[in-house]
Amino acid sequence: MEESTHHLAADVMFGGVVLLGAALVAVLIFRRLGLGAVLGYLVAGIAIGPDGLGLIGEAQTILAYSEIGIILLLFLVGLELSPSRLWLMRRDILLFGPLQVALCGLAMFAVIQLAMPSFSWEAALVLGLPLALSSTAQVLPLLQSRGRLKTDYGEKSFSILLFQDLSIVPLLTIVAALSRAPAEEGAVSGWLLVVYAILAIIGLVLAGRYLLAPLLRLVGKISERELFIVTGLFTVCASAAVMQMIGVSAALGAFVAGVMLAESPYRHELEADIDPFRSILLGLFFLAVGMLLDLDVIAAQPGVVLGLAVALILVKTSVIFLLARFFGLSGSASIITALLLSQGGEFGFVLFAAAQGALLIEPEAASLFGAVVTLSMASTPFLMILAGKLATRKQASEVQLDDPELAAQANIIVVGHGRFGQQVAQIMYAAGRSVTLIDINPETIDLSGEFGRKVFYGDGTRIDLLQRAGAEKACAIFFCINDRDLDAETLTPVRQAFPKTRIFVRAYDRRQAIELMHDTEITIVREVFESSIRLAVEGLKSMGVAKPQIEKIVSEFRVRDKNRMTAQFESGDMHAGQRHSFGGDDSDDFLYE
Repeated sequence: MEESTHHLAADVMFGGVVLLGAALVAVLIFRRLGLGAVLGYLVAGIAIGPDGLGLIGEAQTILAYSEIGIILLLFLVGLELSPSRLWLMRRDILLFGPLQVALCGLAMFAVIQLAMPSFSWEAALVLGLPLALSSTAQVLPLLQSRGRLKTDYGEKSFSILLFQDLSIVPLLTIVAALSRAPAEEGAVSGWLLVVYAILAIIGLVLAGRYLLAPLLRLVGKISERELFIVTGLFTVCASAAVMQMIGVSAALGAFVAGVMLAESPYRHELEADIDPFRSILLGLFFLAVGMLLDLDVIAAQPGVVLGLAVALILVKTSVIFLLARFFGLSGSASIITALLLSQGGEFGFVLFAAAQGALLIEPEAASLFGAVVTLSMASTPFLMILAGKLATRKQASEVQLDDPELAAQANIIVVGHGRFGQQVAQIMYAAGRSVTLIDINPETIDLSGEFGRKVFYGDGTRIDLLQRAGAEKACAIFFCINDRDLDAETLTPVRQAFPKTRIFVRAYDRRQAIELMHDTEITIVREVFESSIRLAVEGLKSMGVAKPQIEKIVSEFRVRDKNRMTAQFESGDMHAGQRHSFGGDDSDDFLYE
């Protein structure tokens, strides 16, 4: 018994080494090539899978566990969306989404009927409809990592993906209605499944308000980070399990749990604690997808697989582009949305398996179309490169996008000419300094031009672009961009490349400021810090508090805030330094009464 346990532990460790090692090497290579991490994971999975070197088996088991990554991803997305924001997106979710699934699914149904006349119409339908779904696990991280989730095309893409997750219920219902297999005893099917799903969502919302919110307040008082992690994972797993039990997408349950907590004061803590689990498990998911790719099927029918994958991408790109234009997106945003969602999705594997179990398709057909979905997913990084080039070319024809190398040598470089950068630039002009303005958003450049401001186009975090802008001779660079992922790892190479140039950075909030504090040579200012102090000062004045008292209160607040940030930075724990805050259990409140 002990020997078998020892062998099991050794196998698990060996498997972990192989999986993580292959992922590490492949992702490093593909990142350096600019092709993205997802393609690296897929190629790593193919290399170590049964049809590659055969180092790892049990790809189905790995896939099952790694699908928790998709569940965590939907939970984190839900945290970003309050119910009020979802209500604003209702038109896209309830109209754009259904039209996309229906039109793309029926179009692929027609393609399969024409290309494979030997398939019955039922088989073509249960194969075509799942191909309308896109990869949530691939698209959402891409939008999040690039800070594009709240753009016009980002919100449209998310709305479609959300409806696609919801559409699992009716698609499974269609498969069940067409099934040739004997019905299982006690199985929930048909519209009863929809009713159960609605009741489950209502139950989760009520549980979130009356059970989860008090629990989080209790955990917040204890201030143990481990408890936040446990509470967050428990919430995700419980919500997903409820949906899974009634036969609905577990990811939908996790999304509902995220929305329940979107307005919670502990949202940021939960997000920070769960995100690492999401990242690792999503990587394993794509590794497993690569391992499951049946190379024998591709080798036996390479033309069919490639042709169907190309047809899928072309059909979905065309349909989604036309729908996006109909729903008010610009041409460039419509192109990006269409290419972003042109691949097949991970839920296609679930629906193919259900169709196979319902005796509607043969196992060979499930493998064939699984290969089509995987191949289309592998094409996404290349399509996004194409989308970026097409969008930039179109924008360049509408707006004059000049490279910073055309700018005259200036004392100051301001990266980001939004509401924050405009104020910084104005003060620099008032001080008699010459300024070079850089922004990556063509709309901002166009709008600035209407007010007589010349803004140059480019990514101001790139060293080569800053060199062309004259950063070596500039006194200072102000990073005023609204990028919450901007950190010291990105900016330290910039500071090292231009050692005589001071670096000033706008931080969105305390968390980002702490991330930037890893480089002590960078000057950081939180965007709302001074304005919030100013507002409080005006309030105290109106209450009759004397000016010397106000100055002392503000001075004490600044000292405490700095001490708290230092404690948080040194410990890596956002709960550290609570004693420095006014209003804490052990702080000295009410300097003046």
